[in-house]
Amino acid sequence: MSKTPANAEFVPLNMAVLTVSDTRTSETDTSGQALVDRLEGAGHLLKARDIVIDDVYQMRSVVSQWIAEPEIHVIITTGGTGFSGRDSTPEAMAPLFDKIIEGFGEFFRQVSADEIGTSTIQSRALGGLANGTVIFCLPGSTGACRTGWDKVIAEQLDSRHRPCNFVSMIMKHR
Repeated sequence: MSKTPANAEFVPLNMAVLTVSDTRTSETDTSGQALVDRLEGAGHLLKARDIVIDDVYQMRSVVSQWIAEPEIHVIITTGGTGFSGRDSTPEAMAPLFDKIIEGFGEFFRQVSADEIGTSTIQSRALGGLANGTVIFCLPGSTGACRTGWDKVIAEQLDSRHRPCNFVSMIMKHR
């Protein structure tokens, strides 16, 4: 539950959304669209959006460019976090992180258990910080994106959330 001081102000963040998929297009990307709808509904700004195939180097290329862009504060990826042959988002993203947000994947799996039971152990959702940019990597299902945003990410990207959130850290780096 968020505790909001009376004088706290909301700080809109600039965000990028990357969908990792061998089959989705801009017309069929319901997971990426769910994230865009939620972040904009919360008052944040979409600065970039892309879809890449599940290829380590294509993912790193796009995300590295966004990490280097001072105007992008947060990157959310969807897809490629499972155990199938081509799922490689954790392998692509982890080397880019300056620090890993250990609790993100752990908490995401905990809240996901209410919805999908033990299948949550097959999620390799992860988060990290790179060059002052917060990065969250979610599974590719639309439900997982809703869960990740609604139950974890939204509060951590709200400057009014107490006792802590990522906004002050992001703003100090800019």
